[in-house]
Amino acid sequence: MVAVEGRQGHSPDGGVFSWQIRYQRVFQMIFVVGIGGTFLIGFQISVITYPSQYIKTFINQTWVKRYGSALHHETLTFLWSAVVSIFCLGGILGNLSSGHVTTQYGKKKTLLCTDIVTIAAALLVGFSKTAGSFEMILISRFLYGFSAGISLNTNGPYVGEIAPKKFRGFATATCSVFFSLGKAFGQIMGLRDLFGIESLWPLLLALCGIPALLQLLLLPFFPESPPYLLLQKGDKDGCLKAMKYLWGEGQHQAELEDMVKQKEDARSSKNLSVLEVMSEKSLRWPLGLSVLLIFSLNLSGLSAIYFYAFEVFRTAKIEESLIPYVAVGVGSCEFVGTILCSCLVDRFGRRVLLWGGFAMMGLVMVLLVLALSFQGQFPWISFGSIGLIFLFTLSYGLGPSGAIFAVIMEIFGQSVRPSALTIVGMVSWVGLFVVGMTFPFLVEVLGHFCFLLFFVVLLVVGSFIYRYLPETKGRSISEITEEFRRMRLGKRMAFTARGKIASADHSFCTKL
Repeated sequence: MVAVEGRQGHSPDGGVFSWQIRYQRVFQMIFVVGIGGTFLIGFQISVITYPSQYIKTFINQTWVKRYGSALHHETLTFLWSAVVSIFCLGGILGNLSSGHVTTQYGKKKTLLCTDIVTIAAALLVGFSKTAGSFEMILISRFLYGFSAGISLNTNGPYVGEIAPKKFRGFATATCSVFFSLGKAFGQIMGLRDLFGIESLWPLLLALCGIPALLQLLLLPFFPESPPYLLLQKGDKDGCLKAMKYLWGEGQHQAELEDMVKQKEDARSSKNLSVLEVMSEKSLRWPLGLSVLLIFSLNLSGLSAIYFYAFEVFRTAKIEESLIPYVAVGVGSCEFVGTILCSCLVDRFGRRVLLWGGFAMMGLVMVLLVLALSFQGQFPWISFGSIGLIFLFTLSYGLGPSGAIFAVIMEIFGQSVRPSALTIVGMVSWVGLFVVGMTFPFLVEVLGHFCFLLFFVVLLVVGSFIYRYLPETKGRSISEITEEFRRMRLGKRMAFTARGKIASADHSFCTKL
């Protein structure tokens, strides 16, 4: 269908051009925004584990040069924990400021500013060893996190708004594609054959500056998103110009009418703050749903899977030197899954991919617990555990990782989205921090049976999605809002009906 619509478009000189040529600027923008956005976030999350021993050694050596004595083990552990966790602190602060910045200056200018921050952070960590300052690493990690916090709330809405409605899901799903690609790229670059050696760890952590510089140079050639130009700036001519630049000279009346309707609805309401979004009754259902979805990513068990992957590989008697390469394969499965999700999300819809993905992950969790329980008695079962690990990460990328972002971007209007994403982003960053702090203790107490806790989360969230999540594919924000309103009224009517039945039963019993 999309290909047919693309062939019906005409260039200004009357020639027919293909769907790929018609939307090539959209794809170019998606690449530029993704490579300088969620790609960097995924890279930062995965790459920090590889030079950990080298950074600890550098911190200790720097301390000895300054004060003549080595650090205590507890102090060194604390400083290393600070290097890791300060990224989340920066992410929280960046997330809190993202709503105001994107509303005030637009998503394009916001992303350009984050590029400057990222480049500054890359320079700091790149010269930290030369300068003999581990404080530069801490500042760099904080700036990386601050940039990531803003970018995470800007990247998805931007690519969703520059894409036509018919493949808006594909556009927003690419956020997860680039995020998974960044994680896999970090794993690859951290190998000893590349940058995973002691002399190159500053350069490894500074690689983020290259994609940021690429985005800083290319993004100015692309326009701001059409919805922002019309709804926030009131620039209809600029909106039409951006639509024609991005989508060609064809008819875009449906998209324009949807934006105009949003603008008419927004005239009676201003941009809502975080507190106003939280207190607005009509937004409680979509907001609560978004919080549940984003928190389920942190509690899906992916961290446990990566943690136990190395143990399973060793049990299968894979050579220690080959384990990092097998681990790259696990990350690559997640990347392949997100690519499949981006291709299928506009065909099958968001809802099916979500509940289906959670169901598959839950099933794999149960099988993995059984496999890990018996692999000590039957060594050959460890190879089945390896297959289950690959299948879990593939299911994660195919379902929740890709489709959740599409749903969250589509259920909020332009005046609500910045504050709503701030709330959802805060939950994500706090959840990432809490899971990172508590997971080691959870594994120590429960061992591989901790997977059963994640299975309960997958079961509850999957069932909730199957029952309550409306499909958002190809629907305008007005249609989605109306669906939530009907669900809210239906729930209220059901509650009232139950009350009337209970009251009638009470009256009947009283008469008796």
